[in-house]
Amino acid sequence: MTTKLFSELGLSPELLKAIDKMGFEQASPIQAEAIPVLMQGHDIVGQSQTGSGKTAAFAVPAVEKVDPQLRAVQALILCPTRELAVQVSEEVHKLSMFKRGIHALPIYGGQSYERQFEGLRQGAQIVIGTPGRVMDHMRRGTLRLDKVKMVILDEADVMLDMGFRDDIETILQGVPKERQTVFFSATMPKPIQELIKKYARDPQNVRIEQKELTVPTVEQIYYEVDRRYKIELLTRLIDIHDLKLGIVFCNTKRMVDELVDHLNAQGYSADRLHGDMSQAMRDRVMNKFRKSGLEFLVATDVAARGIDVDDVQVVFNYDLPYDVEDYLHRIGRTGRAGRSGRAISFVAGREMFQIYHIERYTKVKIQRGKAPTAGEVEEARNNVFLAKLRATLQGGEFKRQDHLIERLLEEGFSSTDISSALLHQLQSSTAVPAKATREEDMPRQERGGSFRDGRRDRDDRRPDRSPRRDDRGPRREFSDERPTRKPWRSDDQATRPAPVRREAPMGDSGVRPAKAVTAPVASTAAAKPATPSVPAKPVTPTAPATAVPEKAKLPPGFPERREMTEPQPFRSPKVSRRTPDEQTRIYMNIGEEMGVAAGDVVGAILGETGLPAKVVGTVDIRERHLFVDVAAEHANGIIAKLNRTRIKNHKLKVKLA
Repeated sequence: MTTKLFSELGLSPELLKAIDKMGFEQASPIQAEAIPVLMQGHDIVGQSQTGSGKTAAFAVPAVEKVDPQLRAVQALILCPTRELAVQVSEEVHKLSMFKRGIHALPIYGGQSYERQFEGLRQGAQIVIGTPGRVMDHMRRGTLRLDKVKMVILDEADVMLDMGFRDDIETILQGVPKERQTVFFSATMPKPIQELIKKYARDPQNVRIEQKELTVPTVEQIYYEVDRRYKIELLTRLIDIHDLKLGIVFCNTKRMVDELVDHLNAQGYSADRLHGDMSQAMRDRVMNKFRKSGLEFLVATDVAARGIDVDDVQVVFNYDLPYDVEDYLHRIGRTGRAGRSGRAISFVAGREMFQIYHIERYTKVKIQRGKAPTAGEVEEARNNVFLAKLRATLQGGEFKRQDHLIERLLEEGFSSTDISSALLHQLQSSTAVPAKATREEDMPRQERGGSFRDGRRDRDDRRPDRSPRRDDRGPRREFSDERPTRKPWRSDDQATRPAPVRREAPMGDSGVRPAKAVTAPVASTAAAKPATPSVPAKPVTPTAPATAVPEKAKLPPGFPERREMTEPQPFRSPKVSRRTPDEQTRIYMNIGEEMGVAAGDVVGAILGETGLPAKVVGTVDIRERHLFVDVAAEHANGIIAKLNRTRIKNHKLKVKLA
């Protein structure tokens, strides 16, 4: 197929100027084929892969054919989702930048009606909307379609899958019959063909043939991994490839929320996108992701189509999709416009059959990957660090500290020792906290096996072979923690106050003895002193046959057991824990009831502040709150940063205890 420049397509100078400002010069195959046909006024059925430029293929003719003098809706574009409607609207705004008098308006559910009413009253010529909200405006009489010249159905197959067929037919019946009807879709199932036959007039087919159904610039890999180790594998792959912008797809909203919490606790910048979020929240997250304000977007399939973000490096199928077409649209979020990208899928157990099905459908072999070990991840981190250091040295943009180095050399330290110490300090202050790397704490896959082997290593120790779960938080599996400090465990005795046993009563002074000893007494009479006055020194009671046995006698100074003649107030035992002098205790409004473990708290502190692990001391988790000891000099900074974050989806309130 011959390529064409936009300047060869007969477009107006204003539109060519806008296209040039967007950075495009050569039209993609679908644009080169579809734009001339649409400019001639024909109906069209366009079919092309995701990421091929379908939006501009219909948006350019729509902008070009609108009359700026007529303040009425002249082009109607229907989209299946809010996100896609917003994306198409942004594209139309860019294309109409230099065509004065043309206004485009997105209308979709979740947005204020007043804003949409005002836009329609001002005379928007191009309306981009979802079928439900368009129908709503038609019923209210706020959207008049009697002047419509062009109707465009973008991602028509998705709209039918979402149950919009009746709405689409109602809308098509409400526009003038003398109109252009445009269908664009990645696939053409039978219901789409029926709509085309019913509502299009002698349509011309524009189909971009491709031998492979997936984008050839996307490298596709899968890893066979037990479900319990998916999070660990995800973080290792992010670190070893030094990934900075990616999308992680899950099948459930609950999994999305849990995964975002895990990633944020481990120091990655992540946010969620799913159907339970309000439209304002979804817009905020997408704007932040488009501007690279966060590294990873964790989403359900609501984001699988219509999310056009430049330079997405990787798409993770954390859960394999239920449908092969969903797989294609997911991985189409990366490798767009000829760029390279990665699509990484996690496969557990029988899901291998889904991989085989995807391979047969796409006619592409998906490579099997080998899970990186902790040593390989550490080596990758070191290489990234050395690359940054090498760039600084080569650039020469650093302040020289020769006088300090000379002082250390005069004190007898070698240059290599000084350099090693400096690198150690720098890495310790910037590294994300890792997990213990002791060989005995690792599943078998850490020592050269696969991720599936770890299941056998752990479950064989339990007779029921069922995975153990911790009610206070997700189980910290497959860990490799920094060896400079003791690994944090949710059931670590060091993080909990020791239990207090109440075996002996309080003495006269109200102070419990250092060691509780229970001495059996045969009768109250035997234990009662002979005279009502209490002697200055404790007296060992004597009795002929009922005396306390010799080996059970109370030690010297121990208060004798007395019969209480009046009710005494109960004194609940208090457990005190002294905070070290160099540390300060802070309070958090989360506890065991929220499923919080010590590792979650430590990960949140270190991930939000970037401080080394040594600044965190004991974590004392109670039922509905907790205390944590931190270095006194960093306490205020930690409180300020944590008050803007969440743990286990609970907003933190942090203060000095």
